[in-house]
Amino acid sequence: MILGACGATAPQAPASSTQRGATAPAPTPTLLATAIFAGGCFWCMEKPFDQLSGVVATISGYTGGDLANPSYEQVSGGGTGHYEAVQIMYDPERISYQELLRTYWRQVDPLDGKGQFCDRGDSYRPAIFVANLAEEKAAQASLAEIAKLFERPVAVQVLPAKVFYAAEDYHQNFYQKNPLRYAYYRSGCGRDARLRAVWGP
Repeated sequence: MILGACGATAPQAPASSTQRGATAPAPTPTLLATAIFAGGCFWCMEKPFDQLSGVVATISGYTGGDLANPSYEQVSGGGTGHYEAVQIMYDPERISYQELLRTYWRQVDPLDGKGQFCDRGDSYRPAIFVANLAEEKAAQASLAEIAKLFERPVAVQVLPAKVFYAAEDYHQNFYQKNPLRYAYYRSGCGRDARLRAVWGP
C-alpha cells in the first residue's frame, strides 16, 4: 500500500438530522495534514505521537529510498536507501507542526547520525522529511534551536519528502499488539536510558 508522502485528507463527515427528521447540511470536514519523521525503530516512534491530542493516526513505514514497495527484509538488509519512519496524520486545528517537531526531538538521539540506540545502519538514521516550504522552514528553525543545546553537531537531517510506503501489518501499532515484547525491546535497546541522558528526566 502506497501512501502519499504528505498532504491533506478530507474524511467523510456523517450527515446529521434535526429533531424534525430533516437532513441538516453536513459540516465541512477538517483537513488532516501529515508529517513524516524517522527516528530509528518505527515501533518506538508511534506511541509518543499517538498520545498527542490532535493526532489521528500513526503509520509505520519506509521512505527516502528509490525501490518501490520495499519489504522489511529489503530495507533492514540495506542498500535500498529507505529509512524506517512514521507517518503522522493530524488535525492542524488542534495541534501544530511545530508541536510535532518538539515531540520528535525528545524521541531521538540528535547526535547520532549512524543509527539510533542499539539499531545501527542507514535504515535507522534520524531525519525529518518535509513536503513544502512551510515545513522546511519550521524544521530548520527547530533544528537550529536544538543545535544550541549541544556542543557537538546535530546529526538529524532535514530532507525532501519522498513516497512513503506503509510497513507490513504486523509492524503497525506494535506497542499495542505486543506490549511485553515492546517494553523489553525498548529497555534492551537502551533507548530510554539514552533519552534520559540526552534530554533529562
